[in-house]
Amino acid sequence: MGPLQGLKIIEISGLGPGPFCGMMLADLGADVVCVDREVAPRLQPASDCTRRGKRSILLDLKTDDGRDIVLRLVKKADALFEGFRPGVMEKLGLGPEECMALNPRLVYGRMTGWGQTGPLSKAAGHDINYISLSGALAAIGRKGEKPAVPLNLVGDYGGGAMMLALGLVSALLESQKSGQGQVIDAAMTDGSALLMSVFYSLQAQGQWQTRRGSNLLDGGAHFYDVYETKDGKYVSIGPLEPQLYDELLKKLGVDRQAFGPQYDHQSWPEWSDRFSALFRTRSRDEWCELLEGSDACFAPVLDLNEAVQHPHNRARKTHIELGGMIQPAPAPRFSRTAPEAGFAPREPGLDFDAVMSDWGIEENNG
Repeated sequence: MGPLQGLKIIEISGLGPGPFCGMMLADLGADVVCVDREVAPRLQPASDCTRRGKRSILLDLKTDDGRDIVLRLVKKADALFEGFRPGVMEKLGLGPEECMALNPRLVYGRMTGWGQTGPLSKAAGHDINYISLSGALAAIGRKGEKPAVPLNLVGDYGGGAMMLALGLVSALLESQKSGQGQVIDAAMTDGSALLMSVFYSLQAQGQWQTRRGSNLLDGGAHFYDVYETKDGKYVSIGPLEPQLYDELLKKLGVDRQAFGPQYDHQSWPEWSDRFSALFRTRSRDEWCELLEGSDACFAPVLDLNEAVQHPHNRARKTHIELGGMIQPAPAPRFSRTAPEAGFAPREPGLDFDAVMSDWGIEENNG
C-alpha cells in the first residue's frame, strides 16, 4: 500500500541522508531500487533500517556494463536521485542530460551539502559545516557557551533528505500534468536555512537576539527548557501560552504572583535558577506522575530505549520490529493508503534478476 504505490524510483547508493530519503519513499509505497557499489558499507546492511523496503542491485558504475544497466532502468523509471558531488554523475555518463534524453519525463533528484552551484559547490563538507553556513548552528546552544552540535538532524535529514523527498514528490506530481521531468537541486545549506524561517520572522519583529540562550525557544526562557531531576534524569517543559503557564505553576504549587509577568525577559535567569532547584526535589517518575498528560506542556526526556517503551508511543505503534530490529515506524499516517515498512533490510545485490523482470527489462533489450 502507500500513496506512492506504482512509482519506480532509482536510488544511487550514497551516505546517510540519501538512503533515508529512499527509505521514506519506499515506506510510502514506491518501488525503490538501490544501485549499490562494491564498497564496505558504513553500517551493516542487515541492521541498517534505511535499507528497509528497498530492493538492491550491485553494479560498478565505472564500467560500460554498469552504466548501461542503469540507463536501461532509467527508461522505465519515474525518478532517480543521487547524492554525489556536482559533476560525478556526469563523469559516469549518468548525468541529467544523458538520462533525460532517454526518458524526458524523468524526475532527477540531486542532493548535496552546498548545492550544484556557488563557490563552495565542489568542496568537501558534512552536516555541521552546512548548518554553520546557513545560520542554524549559531542559534543552537546555551548562553555564554559554544554552539551545541544537534546530531546531524538539521542538515543531513531535515534540510537534505526531507527536502529532497518533498522535491521529488512535487516534481512527480507536476510531471503527471506536463509529461516532462526536471532536475531538483536539494542543498543542505538551502534546506537548513529554510528551517530557520520563523526565526527570521521573530528577528524582524524585534523578538529574537543572535545571542544564544537569550530567546524564547533556545533555553533562554525558564518556561521552555530542560531541567535535571533528583535522580539525575531530565524533564522538559514548554508552556508558552499564559493559560498553560498558569497550569504548570498551579501543578507545581507555585504562587503565580511570585513569578511576576511571564514574558519579563530580565527576570528569566532568576526564574530559571528557581525552577532548577524545584525540579531537583523529585525524581523524573514523580514529576511524570504529577504533570504528564496535563496542560502544563510537560514530557520526560527519554533515551532511545525508553522512548520505545513509553505508553503513548506503544499505543500509537510509533516503533516497529522488522528483521529482528526495533526501529521507527513509517510516518506520516494516511487514512486510506496506509504506508508499511515493507520487508527487512536486504544485503546488496540480491534483487538483480527480480528487478529486471519486474521492470520489464530483457537481457538484450533496452
